[in-house]
Amino acid sequence: MNAVDLSLTDLVLASTLILINGAVSLAFGLRLERTLLINTVRMVVQLALIGLILKWIFTQASPGWTVALACVMISVAGFEIAMRQERRFSMPVTYGLGFGTLLFVGLFTTSFTIGAIIVPDPVSDPRYVLTILGMILGNTMTGVALVMNAMTQTASREKRAIEARLAFGQTRFEAMRDILSQSLRTGLLPILNAMAASGVVALPGMMTGQILAGADPVSATKYQILIMFAIAGATGLGVLIAGIGTMVLLTDDRHRLRLDRLTSIKAD
Repeated sequence: MNAVDLSLTDLVLASTLILINGAVSLAFGLRLERTLLINTVRMVVQLALIGLILKWIFTQASPGWTVALACVMISVAGFEIAMRQERRFSMPVTYGLGFGTLLFVGLFTTSFTIGAIIVPDPVSDPRYVLTILGMILGNTMTGVALVMNAMTQTASREKRAIEARLAFGQTRFEAMRDILSQSLRTGLLPILNAMAASGVVALPGMMTGQILAGADPVSATKYQILIMFAIAGATGLGVLIAGIGTMVLLTDDRHRLRLDRLTSIKAD
């Protein structure tokens, strides 16, 4: 079975479904029409550009260009994490934590998945490297953003309780253990919910894409299970690193709470 090629007219017709969101916003006074329009245009432009870029990179099959695009993907993901914080440290610090976490987790998980399990020929094939890295980054980014935001928000809200524990001689790790645990749970919930719903409530994106492209459903299912394992592992590791990193930044070596390091508040 061959995949059905979509025309520009088909995409324009599909775009009318976005009007549902606009209607909801207007009906309930959500004032999200402008945001909806901007995000829709942004999504279309980004996907169109990445489609052309990937087509060119796949043709080149160059490890250098593959690494370059991977670095761009991780850099943008780090910026998105920083912008999703309601309260954050200085931009370089927040960005550095998000970027560093994704760099380590993304490279480690992608390398393990491709180098030890799939093992394509060549192993640097951008069709595997970039697509798998993209799925891992997209999901891990959400978990990392959630855990960092939960840590800063909860620490600000429970300032007195934390300082009381510190005053009684607890270390910063002991005083913030419960907050860290709650935040880790927040960061892990999206992937746990996705795993629970996969195959019953929803057919995940990679599996659906392969089936629409004519792949055998059983083979597509195997790849989807592999990807879900990779995403879950990457998210768990990323959430842990970002959570501990945020806890360290919220305190100092003298075990004092340093909320003064939170320099900006998200306006929207």
